[in-house]
Amino acid sequence: MSESSKTFIKGATILAVTGISARIIGAVFRIVLAAILGDEGIGLYMYAYPIYSTLLVVSTAGIPVALSKLMAENIALKDYREALRVFRVALFILTLTGLVITLVLLLGAEFFSASVVKDMEAVYPLMAISPAIFFVTVMAALRGFFQGQQNMLPTAASQLLEQLVRVGFSIFLVLLLLPVGLEYAAAGATSGAAAGGLAGLFFLGIFYWRKRGRFLKLSDQQQEHKPASVGRIIHRIFSLAIPVTIGGLVVPLISLIDLAVVPRQLQAAGFDLETARALYGQLTGMAGPVVYFPNVIALALSISLVPAISEAFALRDRNLIQSRTAIAVKLTVFFSLPSALGLYILAEPITVLLFNNAAAGYSLAYMSWSVIPLCIYVTTTGLLQGLGRPIVPALNMLYGGIVKTILAWFLTALPELNVGGAALASVIGIGVAAALNLYHVNRFTGWRGSLRELVVLPGIAVLAMSVFVYATYSLINNFAEPLMSAGWLNAAATLLAILIGIAVYSLILLVIGGLSKEELTMIPFVGSHLAAFARRFRLIKG
Repeated sequence: MSESSKTFIKGATILAVTGISARIIGAVFRIVLAAILGDEGIGLYMYAYPIYSTLLVVSTAGIPVALSKLMAENIALKDYREALRVFRVALFILTLTGLVITLVLLLGAEFFSASVVKDMEAVYPLMAISPAIFFVTVMAALRGFFQGQQNMLPTAASQLLEQLVRVGFSIFLVLLLLPVGLEYAAAGATSGAAAGGLAGLFFLGIFYWRKRGRFLKLSDQQQEHKPASVGRIIHRIFSLAIPVTIGGLVVPLISLIDLAVVPRQLQAAGFDLETARALYGQLTGMAGPVVYFPNVIALALSISLVPAISEAFALRDRNLIQSRTAIAVKLTVFFSLPSALGLYILAEPITVLLFNNAAAGYSLAYMSWSVIPLCIYVTTTGLLQGLGRPIVPALNMLYGGIVKTILAWFLTALPELNVGGAALASVIGIGVAAALNLYHVNRFTGWRGSLRELVVLPGIAVLAMSVFVYATYSLINNFAEPLMSAGWLNAAATLLAILIGIAVYSLILLVIGGLSKEELTMIPFVGSHLAAFARRFRLIKG
Protein backbone atom coordinates (compact mmCIF):
# COMPACT_ATOMS: atom_id res chain seq x y z
CA MET A 1 0.00 0.00 0.00
CA SER A 2 1.30 3.47 -0.86
CA GLU A 3 2.47 5.92 1.79
CA SER A 4 -0.32 8.25 0.69
CA SER A 5 -2.95 5.62 1.47
CA LYS A 6 -1.31 4.87 4.80
CA THR A 7 -1.52 8.58 5.64
CA PHE A 8 -5.24 8.55 4.85
CA ILE A 9 -5.91 5.49 7.04
CA LYS A 10 -3.69 6.80 9.85
CA GLY A 11 -5.48 10.15 9.85
CA ALA A 12 -8.88 8.47 9.98
CA THR A 13 -7.72 6.21 12.82
CA ILE A 14 -6.40 9.12 14.89
CA LEU A 15 -9.67 10.97 14.47
CA ALA A 16 -11.70 7.84 15.22
CA VAL A 17 -9.79 6.97 18.41
CA THR A 18 -10.00 10.55 19.66
CA GLY A 19 -13.62 10.81 18.61
CA ILE A 20 -14.50 7.61 20.47
CA SER A 21 -12.70 8.91 23.55
CA ALA A 22 -14.60 12.19 23.31
CA ARG A 23 -17.89 10.32 22.89
CA ILE A 24 -17.15 8.19 25.96
CA ILE A 25 -16.52 11.36 27.94
CA GLY A 26 -19.72 12.77 26.50
CA ALA A 27 -21.62 9.60 27.43
CA VAL A 28 -20.40 9.86 31.03
CA PHE A 29 -21.44 13.51 30.96
CA ARG A 30 -24.94 12.55 29.78
CA ILE A 31 -25.23 9.99 32.58
CA VAL A 32 -24.28 12.59 35.19
CA LEU A 33 -26.46 15.26 33.57
CA ALA A 34 -29.48 12.94 33.36
CA ALA A 35 -29.03 12.01 37.03
CA ILE A 36 -28.88 15.68 38.07
CA LEU A 37 -31.43 17.29 35.72
CA GLY A 38 -33.86 14.43 35.02
CA ASP A 39 -35.85 13.96 31.81
CA GLU A 40 -37.36 17.46 31.82
CA GLY A 41 -34.02 19.15 32.43
CA ILE A 42 -32.44 17.12 29.63
CA GLY A 43 -35.31 18.25 27.39
CA LEU A 44 -34.55 21.92 28.19
CA TYR A 45 -30.84 21.29 27.58
CA MET A 46 -31.58 19.68 24.21
CA TYR A 47 -33.90 22.54 23.16
CA ALA A 48 -30.83 24.74 22.58
CA TYR A 49 -28.86 22.34 20.40
CA PRO A 50 -30.94 22.16 17.18
CA ILE A 51 -30.91 25.98 16.95
CA TYR A 52 -27.22 26.18 17.88
CA SER A 53 -26.32 23.47 15.35
CA THR A 54 -28.29 25.17 12.57
CA LEU A 55 -26.67 28.57 13.17
CA LEU A 56 -23.23 26.98 13.49
CA VAL A 57 -23.63 25.46 10.03
CA VAL A 58 -24.59 28.90 8.70
CA SER A 59 -21.60 30.45 10.46
CA THR A 60 -19.01 28.03 9.11
CA ALA A 61 -20.83 27.92 5.76
CA GLY A 62 -19.04 24.75 4.64
CA ILE A 63 -15.82 26.74 4.39
CA PRO A 64 -13.64 24.33 6.45
CA VAL A 65 -14.45 21.50 3.99
CA ALA A 66 -13.72 23.78 1.03
CA LEU A 67 -10.49 24.93 2.70
CA SER A 68 -9.38 21.34 3.31
CA LYS A 69 -10.11 20.37 -0.30
CA LEU A 70 -8.47 23.42 -1.93
CA MET A 71 -5.37 23.17 0.26
CA ALA A 72 -5.00 19.46 -0.52
CA GLU A 73 -5.27 20.14 -4.26
CA ASN A 74 -2.68 22.95 -4.13
CA ILE A 75 -0.31 20.90 -1.99
CA ALA A 76 -0.63 17.93 -4.40
CA LEU A 77 0.48 20.33 -7.16
CA LYS A 78 3.29 21.75 -4.93
CA ASP A 79 1.70 25.22 -4.92
CA TYR A 80 2.25 26.08 -1.24
CA ARG A 81 1.88 29.83 -1.69
CA GLU A 82 -1.62 29.49 -3.10
CA ALA A 83 -2.55 27.05 -0.33
CA LEU A 84 -1.46 29.64 2.24
CA ARG A 85 -3.44 32.41 0.54
CA VAL A 86 -6.57 30.21 0.52
CA PHE A 87 -6.18 29.64 4.26
CA ARG A 88 -5.81 33.33 5.08
CA VAL A 89 -8.90 34.29 3.07
CA ALA A 90 -10.93 31.50 4.69
CA LEU A 91 -9.77 32.51 8.18
CA PHE A 92 -10.91 36.10 7.64
CA ILE A 93 -14.33 35.03 6.36
CA LEU A 94 -14.91 32.59 9.23
CA THR A 95 -13.87 35.08 11.90
CA LEU A 96 -16.35 37.64 10.55
CA THR A 97 -19.28 35.22 10.14
CA GLY A 98 -18.65 33.65 13.55
CA LEU A 99 -18.95 37.03 15.24
CA VAL A 100 -22.13 38.00 13.37
CA ILE A 101 -23.98 34.70 13.96
CA THR A 102 -23.02 34.70 17.65
CA LEU A 103 -24.68 38.09 18.03
CA VAL A 104 -27.75 36.84 16.14
CA LEU A 105 -28.28 34.00 18.62
CA LEU A 106 -27.41 36.05 21.70
CA LEU A 107 -29.75 38.93 20.83
CA GLY A 108 -32.44 36.73 19.30
CA ALA A 109 -32.72 34.11 22.06
CA GLU A 110 -36.21 35.27 23.06
CA PHE A 111 -37.39 35.19 19.45
CA PHE A 112 -36.13 31.63 18.90
CA SER A 113 -37.66 30.48 22.20
CA ALA A 114 -41.06 31.96 21.39
CA SER A 115 -41.30 31.14 17.68
CA VAL A 116 -39.33 27.88 17.27
CA VAL A 117 -39.17 26.10 20.63
CA LYS A 118 -42.42 27.62 21.91
CA ASP A 119 -41.08 27.37 25.45
CA MET A 120 -39.70 30.58 27.01
CA GLU A 121 -37.62 28.58 29.50
CA ALA A 122 -35.25 27.91 26.58
CA VAL A 123 -34.05 31.56 26.57
CA TYR A 124 -31.20 31.14 29.04
CA PRO A 125 -29.82 27.91 27.53
CA LEU A 126 -29.76 29.61 24.11
CA MET A 127 -28.00 32.72 25.40
CA ALA A 128 -25.44 30.64 27.29
CA ILE A 129 -24.48 28.59 24.24
CA SER A 130 -24.21 31.53 21.79
CA PRO A 131 -20.48 32.42 22.35
CA ALA A 132 -19.56 28.87 21.33
CA ILE A 133 -20.46 29.71 17.72
CA PHE A 134 -17.64 32.27 17.42
CA PHE A 135 -14.99 30.08 19.05
CA VAL A 136 -15.92 26.94 17.11
CA THR A 137 -16.14 28.81 13.79
CA VAL A 138 -12.63 30.28 14.06
CA MET A 139 -11.35 26.94 15.31
CA ALA A 140 -12.82 25.29 12.20
CA ALA A 141 -10.53 27.39 9.99
CA LEU A 142 -7.44 26.22 11.85
CA ARG A 143 -8.61 22.61 11.67
CA GLY A 144 -9.16 22.97 7.92
CA PHE A 145 -5.57 24.25 7.56
CA PHE A 146 -4.12 21.09 9.09
CA GLN A 147 -6.64 18.71 7.49
CA GLY A 148 -5.71 20.07 4.07
CA GLN A 149 -2.19 18.77 4.79
CA GLN A 150 -3.71 15.41 5.85
CA ASN A 151 -2.47 16.09 9.39
CA MET A 152 -5.35 15.04 11.63
CA LEU A 153 -3.50 15.18 14.96
CA PRO A 154 -4.24 18.88 15.77
CA THR A 155 -7.94 18.36 15.02
CA ALA A 156 -8.03 15.24 17.19
CA ALA A 157 -6.21 16.81 20.14
CA SER A 158 -8.34 19.95 20.06
CA GLN A 159 -11.53 17.86 19.94
CA LEU A 160 -10.51 15.95 23.05
CA LEU A 161 -9.51 19.11 24.93
CA GLU A 162 -12.72 20.84 23.87
CA GLN A 163 -14.80 17.94 25.19
CA LEU A 164 -12.96 17.71 28.53
CA VAL A 165 -13.34 21.41 29.24
CA ARG A 166 -16.98 21.40 28.09
CA VAL A 167 -17.92 18.55 30.39
CA GLY A 168 -16.05 19.86 33.44
CA PHE A 169 -17.36 23.40 33.08
CA SER A 170 -20.93 22.24 32.43
CA ILE A 171 -21.16 19.97 35.47
CA PHE A 172 -19.70 22.67 37.71
CA LEU A 173 -22.28 25.25 36.60
CA VAL A 174 -25.19 22.78 36.70
CA LEU A 175 -24.47 21.99 40.34
CA LEU A 176 -24.01 25.67 41.10
CA LEU A 177 -27.22 26.85 39.39
CA LEU A 178 -29.65 24.00 40.05
CA PRO A 179 -30.88 25.53 43.36
CA VAL A 180 -31.78 28.70 41.43
CA GLY A 181 -33.96 26.92 38.87
CA LEU A 182 -34.03 24.12 36.28
CA GLU A 183 -33.78 26.50 33.31
CA TYR A 184 -30.67 28.15 34.84
CA ALA A 185 -29.06 24.76 35.41
CA ALA A 186 -29.79 23.84 31.76
CA ALA A 187 -28.15 27.15 30.75
CA GLY A 188 -25.10 26.20 32.81
CA ALA A 189 -24.95 22.91 30.93
CA THR A 190 -25.10 24.57 27.49
CA SER A 191 -22.48 27.18 28.45
CA GLY A 192 -19.93 24.37 28.59
CA ALA A 193 -19.91 24.39 24.78
CA ALA A 194 -18.54 27.96 24.83
CA ALA A 195 -15.87 27.11 27.41
CA GLY A 196 -14.80 24.05 25.43
CA GLY A 197 -14.70 26.02 22.18
CA LEU A 198 -12.49 28.68 23.75
CA ALA A 199 -10.08 26.04 25.09
CA GLY A 200 -9.89 24.26 21.72
CA LEU A 201 -9.31 27.54 19.86
CA PHE A 202 -6.53 28.55 22.26
CA PHE A 203 -4.80 25.18 21.80
CA LEU A 204 -5.02 25.26 17.99
CA GLY A 205 -3.82 28.87 17.88
CA ILE A 206 -0.67 27.93 19.79
CA PHE A 207 -0.18 24.81 17.65
CA TYR A 208 -0.54 26.79 14.43
CA TRP A 209 1.90 29.46 15.61
CA ARG A 210 4.53 26.81 16.40
CA LYS A 211 4.05 24.72 13.22
CA ARG A 212 3.48 27.39 10.58
CA GLY A 213 7.23 27.88 10.05
CA ARG A 214 7.62 24.68 7.99
CA PHE A 215 4.76 25.63 5.68
CA LEU A 216 6.09 29.18 5.28
CA LYS A 217 9.51 27.76 4.42
CA LEU A 218 8.03 25.57 1.66
CA SER A 219 6.15 28.59 0.36
CA ASP A 220 9.30 30.75 0.28
CA GLN A 221 11.27 28.02 -1.54
CA GLN A 222 8.64 27.75 -4.28
CA GLN A 223 10.07 28.99 -7.58
CA GLU A 224 6.97 29.53 -9.73
CA HIS A 225 3.65 30.92 -8.63
CA LYS A 226 0.70 32.31 -10.54
CA PRO A 227 -1.50 33.80 -7.84
CA ALA A 228 -5.22 33.92 -8.30
CA SER A 229 -7.01 37.11 -7.31
CA VAL A 230 -8.66 37.32 -3.89
CA GLY A 231 -12.02 37.46 -5.67
CA ARG A 232 -11.20 34.24 -7.52
CA ILE A 233 -10.20 32.53 -4.25
CA ILE A 234 -13.43 33.66 -2.58
CA HIS A 235 -15.41 32.40 -5.58
CA ARG A 236 -13.72 28.98 -5.43
CA ILE A 237 -14.25 28.73 -1.68
CA PHE A 238 -17.93 29.55 -1.86
CA SER A 239 -18.59 27.46 -4.99
CA LEU A 240 -17.61 24.47 -2.84
CA ALA A 241 -18.78 25.78 0.53
CA ILE A 242 -22.34 26.79 -0.36
CA PRO A 243 -23.42 23.26 -1.39
CA VAL A 244 -21.71 21.89 1.73
CA THR A 245 -23.58 24.46 3.79
CA ILE A 246 -26.88 23.48 2.22
CA GLY A 247 -26.13 19.85 3.03
CA GLY A 248 -24.98 20.72 6.53
CA LEU A 249 -28.12 22.76 7.11
CA VAL A 250 -30.40 19.90 6.19
CA VAL A 251 -29.58 17.80 9.28
CA PRO A 252 -29.99 20.63 11.85
CA LEU A 253 -33.12 21.78 10.03
CA ILE A 254 -34.50 18.27 10.31
CA SER A 255 -33.70 18.46 14.04
CA LEU A 256 -35.55 21.78 14.19
CA ILE A 257 -38.51 20.19 12.42
CA ASP A 258 -38.36 17.34 14.94
CA LEU A 259 -38.37 19.95 17.69
CA ALA A 260 -41.51 21.48 16.22
CA VAL A 261 -43.21 18.24 15.14
CA VAL A 262 -42.38 15.54 17.70
CA PRO A 263 -43.48 17.20 20.99
CA ARG A 264 -46.60 18.57 19.26
CA GLN A 265 -47.56 15.21 17.74
CA LEU A 266 -46.86 13.45 21.03
CA GLN A 267 -49.47 15.72 22.57
CA ALA A 268 -51.78 14.87 19.67
CA ALA A 269 -51.24 11.22 20.61
CA GLY A 270 -52.63 11.98 24.06
CA PHE A 271 -49.55 12.83 26.17
CA ASP A 272 -49.46 15.95 28.36
CA LEU A 273 -46.78 18.65 27.93
CA GLU A 274 -44.47 17.34 30.66
CA THR A 275 -44.62 13.75 29.37
CA ALA A 276 -44.08 14.90 25.78
CA ARG A 277 -41.04 16.89 26.92
CA ALA A 278 -39.68 13.85 28.76
CA LEU A 279 -40.23 11.54 25.78
CA TYR A 280 -38.51 14.04 23.51
CA GLY A 281 -35.61 14.12 25.98
CA GLN A 282 -35.39 10.31 25.87
CA LEU A 283 -35.36 10.32 22.06
CA THR A 284 -32.90 13.17 21.44
CA GLY A 285 -30.93 13.37 24.68
CA MET A 286 -30.53 9.65 25.43
CA ALA A 287 -31.21 7.40 22.42
CA GLY A 288 -29.80 9.91 19.91
CA PRO A 289 -26.30 10.26 21.42
CA VAL A 290 -25.98 6.47 21.79
CA VAL A 291 -26.93 5.92 18.14
CA TYR A 292 -24.55 8.63 16.96
CA PHE A 293 -21.66 7.06 18.89
CA PRO A 294 -20.65 4.58 16.11
CA ASN A 295 -20.96 7.43 13.62
CA VAL A 296 -17.74 8.91 15.00
CA ILE A 297 -15.78 6.37 12.93
CA ALA A 298 -17.67 7.29 9.76
CA LEU A 299 -17.12 10.97 10.51
CA ALA A 300 -13.38 10.35 10.93
CA LEU A 301 -13.31 8.56 7.58
CA SER A 302 -15.29 11.38 5.96
CA ILE A 303 -12.96 14.11 7.24
CA SER A 304 -9.89 12.18 6.08
CA LEU A 305 -11.46 11.32 2.73
CA VAL A 306 -11.99 14.94 1.63
CA PRO A 307 -8.26 15.81 1.29
CA ALA A 308 -7.31 12.23 0.33
CA ILE A 309 -9.81 12.04 -2.54
CA SER A 310 -9.07 15.68 -3.48
CA GLU A 311 -5.38 14.80 -3.81
CA ALA A 312 -6.15 11.81 -6.05
CA PHE A 313 -8.63 13.93 -8.05
CA ALA A 314 -6.04 16.70 -8.58
CA LEU A 315 -3.54 14.10 -9.81
CA ARG A 316 -6.25 12.50 -12.03
CA ASP A 317 -5.50 9.08 -10.51
CA ARG A 318 -8.74 7.12 -11.02
CA ASN A 319 -7.31 3.89 -9.60
CA LEU A 320 -6.38 5.65 -6.35
CA ILE A 321 -9.88 7.14 -6.10
CA GLN A 322 -11.46 3.71 -6.55
CA SER A 323 -9.15 1.98 -4.05
CA ARG A 324 -9.81 4.60 -1.36
CA THR A 325 -13.53 4.41 -2.05
CA ALA A 326 -13.48 0.62 -1.67
CA ILE A 327 -11.56 0.80 1.62
CA ALA A 328 -13.83 3.50 3.06
CA VAL A 329 -17.14 1.82 2.19
CA LYS A 330 -15.97 -1.62 3.34
CA LEU A 331 -14.78 -0.28 6.69
CA THR A 332 -18.06 1.59 7.13
CA VAL A 333 -20.18 -1.50 6.50
CA PHE A 334 -17.98 -3.66 8.74
CA PHE A 335 -18.40 -1.50 11.85
CA SER A 336 -21.95 -0.19 11.27
CA LEU A 337 -23.65 -3.61 10.91
CA PRO A 338 -22.58 -5.01 14.31
CA SER A 339 -23.14 -1.63 15.96
CA ALA A 340 -26.77 -1.48 14.78
CA LEU A 341 -27.66 -5.05 15.74
CA GLY A 342 -25.84 -4.82 19.07
CA LEU A 343 -27.71 -1.63 20.01
CA TYR A 344 -31.01 -3.24 19.05
CA ILE A 345 -30.45 -6.38 21.14
CA LEU A 346 -29.15 -4.48 24.17
CA ALA A 347 -31.30 -1.34 23.83
CA GLU A 348 -32.91 -1.41 27.27
CA PRO A 349 -29.83 -2.68 29.16
CA ILE A 350 -27.74 0.11 27.58
CA THR A 351 -30.15 2.90 28.52
CA VAL A 352 -30.40 1.49 32.04
CA LEU A 353 -26.60 1.34 32.25
CA LEU A 354 -26.02 4.83 30.86
CA PHE A 355 -29.05 6.78 32.07
CA ASN A 356 -30.79 4.52 34.59
CA ASN A 357 -33.81 4.88 32.33
CA ALA A 358 -35.38 1.69 30.98
CA ALA A 359 -38.09 3.64 29.10
CA ALA A 360 -35.47 5.21 26.79
CA GLY A 361 -34.67 1.70 25.53
CA TYR A 362 -37.84 1.86 23.46
CA SER A 363 -36.54 4.83 21.45
CA LEU A 364 -33.08 3.29 21.17
CA ALA A 365 -34.41 -0.01 19.79
CA TYR A 366 -36.03 1.84 16.89
CA MET A 367 -33.18 4.34 16.42
CA SER A 368 -30.49 1.61 16.38
CA TRP A 369 -31.28 0.71 12.77
CA SER A 370 -30.38 4.22 11.63
CA VAL A 371 -26.71 3.49 12.41
CA ILE A 372 -26.13 1.66 9.12
CA PRO A 373 -27.56 4.24 6.68
CA LEU A 374 -26.23 7.16 8.73
CA CYS A 375 -22.65 5.86 8.68
CA ILE A 376 -22.86 5.05 4.96
CA TYR A 377 -24.25 8.52 4.24
CA VAL A 378 -21.50 10.29 6.22
CA THR A 379 -18.66 8.30 4.60
CA THR A 380 -19.98 8.69 1.06
CA THR A 381 -20.56 12.41 1.66
CA GLY A 382 -16.81 12.78 2.28
CA LEU A 383 -16.13 10.90 -0.96
CA LEU A 384 -18.48 13.10 -3.00
CA GLN A 385 -17.12 16.31 -1.45
CA GLY A 386 -13.57 15.22 -2.29
CA LEU A 387 -14.68 14.68 -5.88
CA GLY A 388 -15.97 18.26 -6.01
CA ARG A 389 -19.65 17.22 -5.92
CA PRO A 390 -20.80 18.69 -2.59
CA ILE A 391 -24.31 19.54 -3.80
CA VAL A 392 -25.12 15.86 -4.44
CA PRO A 393 -25.18 14.66 -0.80
CA ALA A 394 -26.94 17.90 0.18
CA LEU A 395 -29.81 17.19 -2.20
CA ASN A 396 -29.89 13.52 -1.22
CA MET A 397 -30.28 14.37 2.47
CA LEU A 398 -32.94 16.93 1.54
CA TYR A 399 -34.94 14.20 -0.17
CA GLY A 400 -34.43 11.92 2.80
CA GLY A 401 -35.41 14.72 5.17
CA ILE A 402 -38.68 15.29 3.33
CA VAL A 403 -39.51 11.58 3.62
CA LYS A 404 -38.59 11.60 7.31
CA THR A 405 -40.68 14.69 8.11
CA ILE A 406 -43.80 13.38 6.40
CA LEU A 407 -43.50 10.02 8.14
CA ALA A 408 -42.71 11.60 11.54
CA TRP A 409 -45.86 13.74 11.40
CA PHE A 410 -48.11 10.70 10.99
CA LEU A 411 -46.21 7.99 12.89
CA THR A 412 -45.47 10.04 16.04
CA ALA A 413 -49.19 10.80 16.47
CA LEU A 414 -49.96 7.06 16.74
CA PRO A 415 -50.23 6.33 20.50
CA GLU A 416 -48.89 2.79 20.08
CA LEU A 417 -45.70 4.13 18.39
CA ASN A 418 -45.26 7.69 19.81
CA VAL A 419 -41.47 8.45 19.83
CA GLY A 420 -40.87 5.08 18.17
CA GLY A 421 -42.66 6.50 15.17
CA ALA A 422 -40.31 9.49 15.08
CA ALA A 423 -37.33 7.13 15.31
CA LEU A 424 -38.68 4.88 12.55
CA ALA A 425 -39.18 7.91 10.32
CA SER A 426 -35.50 8.80 10.86
CA VAL A 427 -34.35 5.32 9.85
CA ILE A 428 -36.32 5.43 6.59
CA GLY A 429 -35.37 9.03 5.75
CA ILE A 430 -31.65 8.50 6.31
CA GLY A 431 -31.88 5.23 4.38
CA VAL A 432 -33.16 7.12 1.34
CA ALA A 433 -30.26 9.60 1.55
CA ALA A 434 -27.65 6.83 1.96
CA ALA A 435 -28.98 4.82 -1.00
CA LEU A 436 -28.88 7.89 -3.25
CA ASN A 437 -25.32 8.69 -2.13
CA LEU A 438 -24.15 5.17 -2.96
CA TYR A 439 -25.71 5.45 -6.41
CA HIS A 440 -23.81 8.68 -7.12
CA VAL A 441 -20.50 7.32 -5.76
CA ASN A 442 -20.85 4.42 -8.19
CA ARG A 443 -21.70 6.84 -11.00
CA PHE A 444 -18.79 9.26 -10.46
CA THR A 445 -16.01 6.80 -9.53
CA GLY A 446 -16.93 3.61 -11.37
CA TRP A 447 -16.55 1.70 -8.07
CA ARG A 448 -18.82 -1.31 -7.71
CA GLY A 449 -19.11 -3.02 -4.37
CA SER A 450 -19.11 -6.78 -4.03
CA LEU A 451 -22.33 -8.27 -2.58
CA ARG A 452 -20.32 -11.09 -1.02
CA GLU A 453 -17.79 -8.71 0.55
CA LEU A 454 -20.21 -6.05 1.78
CA VAL A 455 -23.31 -8.06 2.70
CA VAL A 456 -22.84 -11.84 2.85
CA LEU A 457 -19.60 -12.12 4.86
CA PRO A 458 -20.31 -9.38 7.45
CA GLY A 459 -23.93 -10.63 7.59
CA ILE A 460 -22.78 -14.12 8.63
CA ALA A 461 -20.42 -12.66 11.23
CA VAL A 462 -23.03 -10.30 12.68
CA LEU A 463 -25.66 -13.06 12.99
CA ALA A 464 -23.20 -15.21 14.91
CA MET A 465 -22.32 -12.22 17.07
CA SER A 466 -25.98 -11.53 17.88
CA VAL A 467 -26.49 -15.09 19.15
CA PHE A 468 -23.50 -14.80 21.49
CA VAL A 469 -24.51 -11.32 22.69
CA TYR A 470 -28.03 -12.39 23.58
CA ALA A 471 -26.86 -15.65 25.18
CA THR A 472 -24.15 -13.92 27.22
CA TYR A 473 -26.49 -11.28 28.61
CA SER A 474 -29.19 -13.85 29.44
CA LEU A 475 -26.84 -16.35 31.08
CA ILE A 476 -25.15 -13.76 33.29
CA ASN A 477 -28.53 -12.42 34.41
CA ASN A 478 -29.79 -15.92 35.21
CA PHE A 479 -26.76 -17.22 37.09
CA ALA A 480 -25.35 -14.08 38.76
CA GLU A 481 -28.64 -12.58 39.96
CA PRO A 482 -28.21 -13.77 43.60
CA LEU A 483 -24.65 -12.42 43.75
CA MET A 484 -25.10 -8.69 43.06
CA SER A 485 -27.56 -5.82 42.90
CA ALA A 486 -29.72 -5.20 39.83
CA GLY A 487 -27.63 -2.20 38.72
CA TRP A 488 -24.29 -3.97 38.96
CA LEU A 489 -25.73 -7.11 37.38
CA ASN A 490 -27.02 -5.17 34.36
CA ALA A 491 -23.70 -3.32 33.99
CA ALA A 492 -21.64 -6.53 34.15
CA ALA A 493 -23.93 -8.44 31.78
CA THR A 494 -24.14 -5.58 29.26
CA LEU A 495 -20.41 -4.80 29.14
CA LEU A 496 -19.39 -8.47 28.98
CA ALA A 497 -21.95 -9.14 26.23
CA ILE A 498 -20.52 -6.21 24.22
CA LEU A 499 -16.91 -7.41 24.63
CA ILE A 500 -17.78 -10.98 23.66
CA GLY A 501 -19.80 -9.70 20.72
CA ILE A 502 -16.81 -7.70 19.41
CA ALA A 503 -14.50 -10.71 19.82
CA VAL A 504 -16.88 -13.16 18.12
CA TYR A 505 -17.65 -10.80 15.23
CA SER A 506 -13.96 -10.12 14.56
CA LEU A 507 -13.00 -13.80 14.80
CA ILE A 508 -15.80 -15.02 12.52
CA LEU A 509 -14.98 -12.29 10.01
CA LEU A 510 -11.37 -13.50 9.89
CA VAL A 511 -12.29 -17.18 9.70
CA ILE A 512 -14.67 -16.74 6.75
CA GLY A 513 -12.23 -14.51 4.85
CA GLY A 514 -13.83 -11.15 5.42
CA LEU A 515 -10.48 -9.44 6.03
CA SER A 516 -7.26 -9.90 4.05
CA LYS A 517 -3.66 -9.59 5.20
CA GLU A 518 -3.33 -6.27 3.36
CA GLU A 519 -6.42 -4.85 5.05
CA LEU A 520 -5.22 -5.90 8.49
CA THR A 521 -1.84 -4.28 7.97
CA MET A 522 -3.58 -1.00 7.06
CA ILE A 523 -4.54 -0.56 10.71
CA PRO A 524 -2.03 1.94 12.17
CA PHE A 525 0.22 0.98 15.09
CA VAL A 526 -1.17 -2.57 15.60
CA GLY A 527 -1.96 -3.77 12.08
CA SER A 528 1.25 -5.72 11.50
CA HIS A 529 0.89 -7.46 14.88
CA LEU A 530 -2.73 -8.39 14.16
CA ALA A 531 -1.76 -9.77 10.75
CA ALA A 532 1.05 -11.82 12.31
CA PHE A 533 -1.34 -13.18 14.96
CA ALA A 534 -3.96 -14.11 12.35
CA ARG A 535 -1.33 -15.72 10.12
CA ARG A 536 0.06 -17.75 13.04
CA PHE A 537 -3.35 -19.29 13.72
CA ARG A 538 -4.01 -19.70 9.97
CA LEU A 539 -6.88 -17.23 9.95
CA ILE A 540 -5.47 -15.51 6.88
CA LYS A 541 -3.17 -16.57 4.05
CA GLY A 542 0.26 -15.19 3.24
